[in-house]
Amino acid sequence: MNRRREFAIAFVGLKPGQHEFNYSIDEKFFEAFQKQDFNHCKANIKLTLDKKSSFMMLKFEIGGVIEVTCDRCNNTLPLDLWDEFNMTVKMVEEPELMNQNEEDPDMYYISLQESHLHIENWIYEFINLSLPMQRACHFEKMDGPHCNAAAREMLLKMESERDESTSDSQKQETKNPIWKGLDKLKF
Repeated sequence: MNRRREFAIAFVGLKPGQHEFNYSIDEKFFEAFQKQDFNHCKANIKLTLDKKSSFMMLKFEIGGVIEVTCDRCNNTLPLDLWDEFNMTVKMVEEPELMNQNEEDPDMYYISLQESHLHIENWIYEFINLSLPMQRACHFEKMDGPHCNAAAREMLLKMESERDESTSDSQKQETKNPIWKGLDKLKF
């Protein structure tokens, strides 16, 4: 099956009500897009389409595993994907104009003559939005199997050196003198 057609839903032939579609996403899916900052994507998308007379409610459930580079130790880190996104698709006379003026990112307009709903770009966007901004091992689990031991030791060494070099008198000197008088008001 053509990759592009796999992500096109012919909604005209669907009866009103809920319909479920499942997609398995792997590395091949992302070849049509720019280079990603993750690898080995194994995502499962469950799409629930609730068709009404003039609009559709879409619910995307994202799940799976993806490999990212740890921001702290630069090792490969497996990351669980788990997120939900909702979209409302309305059929209107002038969809381009309506999409330009729409401020709600969860609202999308298509033409009344449209017969297929293309969801490939939404899947791409929702997988990327499922990734956290900071991608690192939890601090408590820094000695886990995915953490780079050499980087962890260097970080701990740098932290202890910083703590030793900052004495109590230096900490007080760096305080803003504006707040100095507030110490007198403590009960």
